[in-house]
Amino acid sequence: MEDSSKHQGQRKRLVDVLISKGIESISVIKALLKVPRHLFIDKDFESHAYLDKAFPIDSNQTISQPYTVAFQTSLLDLCEFDKVLEIGTGSGYQTAVLMEISKNVYTIERQHKLYRKTKKLLSKLNYYPNRVVYGDGYIGLKEEQPFDKILVTAGAGEIPKKLLIQLKIGGKMVIPVGKEVQEMIVVKRISKLRFERENHGNFKFVPFLKDVN
Repeated sequence: MEDSSKHQGQRKRLVDVLISKGIESISVIKALLKVPRHLFIDKDFESHAYLDKAFPIDSNQTISQPYTVAFQTSLLDLCEFDKVLEIGTGSGYQTAVLMEISKNVYTIERQHKLYRKTKKLLSKLNYYPNRVVYGDGYIGLKEEQPFDKILVTAGAGEIPKKLLIQLKIGGKMVIPVGKEVQEMIVVKRISKLRFERENHGNFKFVPFLKDVN
C-alpha cells in the first residue's frame, strides 16, 4: 500500500491548513503528518484525501473532516500511556491518529461490514489496537474499564451514562451531542458522582445509534 513522497507533501499542506485553523497540539500535528489518510478512503475520493473535507464510506458512514479529527483529538489531551476507548471505529483513520499518540487504544464499531473491513486495514498498516470490537458503543466496554479517555465519533442525542461510569476519576470524554447539529462536549470526571462539562462549539456528525444490527 503506497505512501509516496507526493502523499507526504499533501499531508504537510493539509496540516498547514489545520494549523491556520487553530490546531496547536504538537502530538496531534505529528500524528496527522504520519497517518496516510488516502489509504482509509474510497478509491473514488483518493485524489481528494488531503482536502479538509469529510467523505462517504461504507454503511452510510463518513470519514470525518481532518479538522474535526484534529480538534477532537486535541480536546482529549492524550498522553502516551492513556487507556483510550474510541466509540465508532468507522474507516479507522481516527483510530490510527489515536494510536500514533497512545498504544493503549480500544475501539468499538456497530456496523459489521465496517468492523471487518477496518480491522483488516488497520492490521495491514501495522496499527494494532488492544481490541477492535463489534458491538454497541452506547454500552462501551465494561470489562475493560476504567478508561483515561473516551472519544465518541458520532452525534449522540444524550451523553450515555454507561460511558460516563467507565471513565476514571480525572478522566475525560469528548462527545458531540445533539440531533441536527451537535455541540462538542468535553466531560471531566471529578469524583465518583461529580462530572463537569464544557462546550467547544458546533459540529455535524452521523448519528450515534443504539444496538447492533
